[in-house]
Amino acid sequence: MEGTTPLPARPAPDAKKQASTFVTIFVFIFAMFVMFDQGLRRWLGEIAGLALQPTVGLGGEYPVVTLFLAGIVMVGLTTIIRHFFTDYIGQAESQKIVSSFNKELRQARVENNKYKMKKLVEQQQNIMTKSMEMSTTQMKLMPLTMIVIIPVFAWLDVFIHGFNPAAIVHLPWAFSVSLTASTVLPHWILLYSLISIPFSQVLMRALRYFEFRKRLNEIKAESA
Repeated sequence: MEGTTPLPARPAPDAKKQASTFVTIFVFIFAMFVMFDQGLRRWLGEIAGLALQPTVGLGGEYPVVTLFLAGIVMVGLTTIIRHFFTDYIGQAESQKIVSSFNKELRQARVENNKYKMKKLVEQQQNIMTKSMEMSTTQMKLMPLTMIVIIPVFAWLDVFIHGFNPAAIVHLPWAFSVSLTASTVLPHWILLYSLISIPFSQVLMRALRYFEFRKRLNEIKAESA
């Protein structure tokens, strides 16, 4: 009809975003199958064992050391992958902006400054969008890190349950612990987490420190 305003065309879907979402969903579903399907988990673990058994298996004589070494391998690879795709400077700037914005908004509410609150609320969407972009970038790395995590965990499951009748180890806080038994989670997963999480934090902080130090040196060189 004449005089009618045509509807705005919908933006074309982002092919890269769709592909990334599909890969993420596929990897997540595969991880679920590996978790609940013992046959698939064993098959994947045996394949991963071709590389892990000779390097960190230690002939099955030191299961705790094997858990420690496997943790170093998995945490090291996944942390390094995230390191090369993480903008530490951008993250720090985004966190500082969000923190400053929230402080200003709280102060405006306390003072009942409606004009300032209105201006801040108008800016809120843009600030939250930029913050979400940082989080989305980290989510996009999940398929890459899961490619490392899933086979290592599958192999550790095969490795630990390969002991007969059970993997009994001595720990500083318990004389005799079966790694194949469970308390909320299997003991080998709890011990693995106790070993790998601190190492992950130390490695991540070290890489972040060197990245910031490199950036500061670049700024000094530019200003010289």
